[in-house]
Amino acid sequence: MAASPALASRVVHRHPVRVYWEDTDAGGVVFYANYLKFFERARTEWLRSLGYSQEAMRQRQGVMFVVTHTAVRYLQPARLDDLLDVTVAFASARAASMVITQQALRDGTLLAEGEIRIGCVDAQTFRPHRIPKELLQELE
Repeated sequence: MAASPALASRVVHRHPVRVYWEDTDAGGVVFYANYLKFFERARTEWLRSLGYSQEAMRQRQGVMFVVTHTAVRYLQPARLDDLLDVTVAFASARAASMVITQQALRDGTLLAEGEIRIGCVDAQTFRPHRIPKELLQELE
């Protein structure tokens, strides 16, 4: 199954991920939960590409992002040494949260896709906090 054209047109960031031994299960395929790690790395690099280091946001603005919901659909297995293309596409935002759609592809073949909701929280209290205005403006 190839990436859907509708989603491909919204992709704003691509991040390569190589599959290592530590990523695989006893069957030699990527353990399902590791796709969430791959998605996390891609989201972090996406934010960095926009000029937003998560550690700098925590230190300077006192806010951080936390995952509040995930939904992942698995279509085909990735295997040891595969080079994956993990995509990030901004879907929507509210005052203190955003929805990101992500895919893991190998040579253009869709392996897994997910929708991730991340919330912006106060780094000390973990209570909801508005997403920094300049980041929202960049996304919208």
